[in-house]
Amino acid sequence: MSSIKDRQRAAARARLEKEMAERSAAARQRRRRQAVIGSAIAVVLIAGAAVWIVSALNDDPKSSDTPAASSVPAGQVACTWTPDQGGGGKVKDVGTPPATAPNTGKGVLTMQTNLGTIKASIDRSKVPCTAASFEFLAGKKFWDNTKCHRLVNEATFKVLQCGDPFATGKGYRETDGQGGPSYTMGEENLPTDTKNPYPAGSIAMANTGQPGSTGSQFFICSENTQLPANYTLLGTITDGLDIVKGVVKAGDDGAFAQSAGGGHPKKEMDIQKMTFAAA
Repeated sequence: MSSIKDRQRAAARARLEKEMAERSAAARQRRRRQAVIGSAIAVVLIAGAAVWIVSALNDDPKSSDTPAASSVPAGQVACTWTPDQGGGGKVKDVGTPPATAPNTGKGVLTMQTNLGTIKASIDRSKVPCTAASFEFLAGKKFWDNTKCHRLVNEATFKVLQCGDPFATGKGYRETDGQGGPSYTMGEENLPTDTKNPYPAGSIAMANTGQPGSTGSQFFICSENTQLPANYTLLGTITDGLDIVKGVVKAGDDGAFAQSAGGGHPKKEMDIQKMTFAAA
């Protein structure tokens, strides 16, 4: 009888020891999980602190050319002018526009050409920084005595491109169209009308196809033009669109057919002087 009880006590003791061992193992696993979670949280906190520090340093007005929001005067916006070293093209360095630009009012862009005067209306509220760039460059005579170097005359793509300060017409070449100022800027006022993004009479800014690559070159649409909505809509021609239509209708020499498309206009248009003034 006692031997049965002894066996029962031994079995109960074994079960208790097994249960205690399992509890101990479970406790160790919990502690390990807590340690891992604690370490992970510490890493996240450290990483978060590092990101905050980097962001704080980047937000330091001393580390950026863009003025702090508190320093931007009322009725103006901050503009970023990114230095451009050429990127395979040519740079005409006349400095950079002011760090802030008005975002109210309208301006009139006037091109005096060998074929007549062309005028365009520009709304500063839609393109404050691009308008400021035009006003600055026009004041530096950046485009004076240059040629509109490229023309495309296709069914849904009829444009005359201008704005390369090195396209002076002294021996047209395929490298025309690679020049610009010593800075680039971000795009503004991108089209929202997918059916007719660049209507006839639009002036839009050319770029390399990459965001933030807008410089000094622009194109005038003689007819409704289908292009991706990647190019700043600068303004609208109010006088002289017939001049552009005549240049486009005359066709091109196909010099850019293998690269950008189109070519030099057969009917040349020279920008003798460009000005930008308040409306």
